[in-house]
Amino acid sequence: MALPERQGSSFKVQEDNERNSTAMGEKTQDCVLLWLCLFGLARGSGAFVFWTAMVEMSYSTGNNETVDKYCECGVYGRNSALDKASGLVALPTGDGKGCGPDPVYGRNSSSPPWIALVKRGNCTFSEKINAAKRLGAAAVVVYNVDGSGNSTSHMAHGDAPGIVAIMIGNIQGRQMAGLIKNGTAVRLLIDVGSPHGPWMDTYWLYFLSIAFFIVTAASIAYFVFISANRLYGLSRHRITEKRLKSEAKKAIKRLRVRTLKRGDEETAGDSQLCAVCIESYKAGDVVTVLTCEHIFHKACIEPWLLDRRTCPMCKCDILKALGVEEEPKENVQPPPESRPESPPDVTVVTVTGGEPIYEVPLNEPEGREPARHQHLYDNRAFEADAEAARE
Repeated sequence: MALPERQGSSFKVQEDNERNSTAMGEKTQDCVLLWLCLFGLARGSGAFVFWTAMVEMSYSTGNNETVDKYCECGVYGRNSALDKASGLVALPTGDGKGCGPDPVYGRNSSSPPWIALVKRGNCTFSEKINAAKRLGAAAVVVYNVDGSGNSTSHMAHGDAPGIVAIMIGNIQGRQMAGLIKNGTAVRLLIDVGSPHGPWMDTYWLYFLSIAFFIVTAASIAYFVFISANRLYGLSRHRITEKRLKSEAKKAIKRLRVRTLKRGDEETAGDSQLCAVCIESYKAGDVVTVLTCEHIFHKACIEPWLLDRRTCPMCKCDILKALGVEEEPKENVQPPPESRPESPPDVTVVTVTGGEPIYEVPLNEPEGREPARHQHLYDNRAFEADAEAARE
């Protein structure tokens, strides 16, 4: 007999393990989906953010005077390394746009750090950057096309990552290229500026700040309202419970108390039990008689009545039965003169307990539909009596 029990318990353990593993799998799947959504949101928002570049250009004039120009006028490429870079600026010989399989800069990887300056056009940004990178350039500066002023764009160069690549305006790029063509050594320092984008814009920050303030204020107001409402409800409940307990104490004092004796009906056998403690009555027990005539041990029923105020068996309310609690106004019967007239002759069918089931008029006016009173009774045994009464 022990074997089936062990098998049943093992099956139950196996089902619980399967259920737990299924729940864990669902939770893991939800976490993975949430992580993917957040990752996609971060990637999507990151595509709209770009970083500016701080560009510092320095060169010497013929009078041995050093000229320094500093501006936040560059934009890092979408696939550029966000890092510093510095070095002498070099132009490609021949094609100033730095296209072709092997453009010539006059410098290589063994030279001091240098930065390639190329013009936009003729080939992709990746081709320009990779060509300079192969020759050892520390960074690549692309200046915009003619007629664009000092405007820049957020260039994409997915095939040429891992190197600092920025774009500057056409006017500044042509000025720098002109100095180099005249034999002036131009030194360039590139540093990371600040992020920009729709979420970094001042108006967006104002909007987000106001929206955050509104949402926070609404949340706090809602929390305060819910807390106040809950505290008010608890306070009203405590006051009501305190009042009802006080009235219950008054009602308990008015209940009849008996001491059972040998030979009383309640002590004759074990059929009569206290419904609270489920124990039979014995001679000498002190019992309380409720208004519904049900009896219980005094020590059992009084704590019950303080909390519930009703009979455990028939749910009779002792406060209403003793008149301690006032009847609700909606239950008050209207005066007799305001009541609608009832039919003069009615038949009342009752069951044990004296509760009316249906009222059937005997003097039904002629011309009514005969099927009006069909199936008036839940108990079909009364249908024959009703038919006889109508005849």
